[in-house]
Amino acid sequence: MLHLVLYQPEIPQNTGNVARTAAALGVPLHLIRPLGFRLGDPRLRRAGLDYWPHVRLFVHDTWEAFLGSLPEGARVLAFSARGEKDLYEAEFREGDYLLFGPETRGLPQEILDALPSLRIPMPGPVRSLNLAVAVGVAAYEAYRQLSSRRA
Repeated sequence: MLHLVLYQPEIPQNTGNVARTAAALGVPLHLIRPLGFRLGDPRLRRAGLDYWPHVRLFVHDTWEAFLGSLPEGARVLAFSARGEKDLYEAEFREGDYLLFGPETRGLPQEILDALPSLRIPMPGPVRSLNLAVAVGVAAYEAYRQLSSRRA
């Protein structure tokens, strides 16, 4: 099973939309504090619509706490516009954690240096995608790969 992970998300609507993607795929969503909003924020709830009961939400107080929660051998893949490898070159595995950084600054360099990193190709003039869009693109590519191997 895949896991979606947002490191210090800032915009409640993006996180709500990612929660909806997590519910659609039936995968857990991990949020790493600090968050740029309260979990009870109406904008967060509205963006997630009535799917919140279907979201397996885990909130981690720190990056270290998140790392400490991982099962032995878990693989965390960091997504960044500065990623080492194209998303479509990656081979996803069951149990992967797909990590995305905050909207205004992305993942810290020390996290990118410590993990395999992927980028979503953008051949046009845009330098980055909206967080919820990027998560959707990556999550569904991973889902496509994994479901094709199960068939």
